Amino acid sequence: MRFGRMFLAGDAGHIVPPTGAKGLNLAATDVKYLANGIIEFYQDQSEAGINSYSEKCLKRIWKGERFSWWFTQLMHRFPDDGAIVAKFQEAELDYLIHSEAGSRTIAENYVGLPLDFGH
Repeated sequence: MRFGRMFLAGDAGHIVPPTGAKGLNLAATDVKYLANGIIEFYQDQSEAGINSYSEKCLKRIWKGERFSWWFTQLMHRFPDDGAIVAKFQEAELDYLIHSEAGSRTIAENYVGLPLDFGH
């Protein structure tokens, strides 16, 4: 997400399937991390924030990517999927609906993961 003095944020730095609805949230977090790093650079003459920008963003992005991939697999049928995949999807949906742990997992991932803006 950084190349020399160039920083990328949002879709310029990563794309996310629309299934998990994570694109805007991830982009906003990218901008917040980058803004904090730039402010720290000019106020404190520290490069720590801009040097850790990619690592902090990518840690969060890959969690969003994983959720979007999982949710896509859960909610969509694909031409090569056999009957067993449909049974897996039904079992997973049943678990998410009827299990408190399943409900908490989907809520945490869908509504949003905790933010770590530092400072």
